[in-house]
Amino acid sequence: MDITVVGSLNMDIVAVVNHMPQAGETVKAAQAALHTGGKGANQAIAAARYGGRVCMVGAVGNDTFAGPLREALEAAHVDVVGVIPKDGSSGMALITVEADGQNRIVVCDGANGLLTPRMLITPVQRFRGL
Repeated sequence: MDITVVGSLNMDIVAVVNHMPQAGETVKAAQAALHTGGKGANQAIAAARYGGRVCMVGAVGNDTFAGPLREALEAAHVDVVGVIPKDGSSGMALITVEADGQNRIVVCDGANGLLTPRMLITPVQRFRGL
């Protein structure tokens, strides 16, 4: 089954805290980590894990996050022919997670915001062998 996913690719910056900071407050994180993500990338990886032949269409920046974002897709056997490099930063999500699992997320579109419908045509055609 051929599946094309069009969506975001983000580097998630996750900090686990005891409580969410109030306005003007600084709290220390119990732990912090970087994770590849983005709604689109997560869907593409999940579809590939369930046996789909998947092509990801999205955009990454020309920063240090672009490589790991592409590599995470490739490691899951997702075709990255549609992952287009753009000038600037890749998408990022700043995620604060409380010990009880509640979270707050701030998304920075980065290259995701530069994807246009016209950019979809060639990668999808190449993936489908047209």
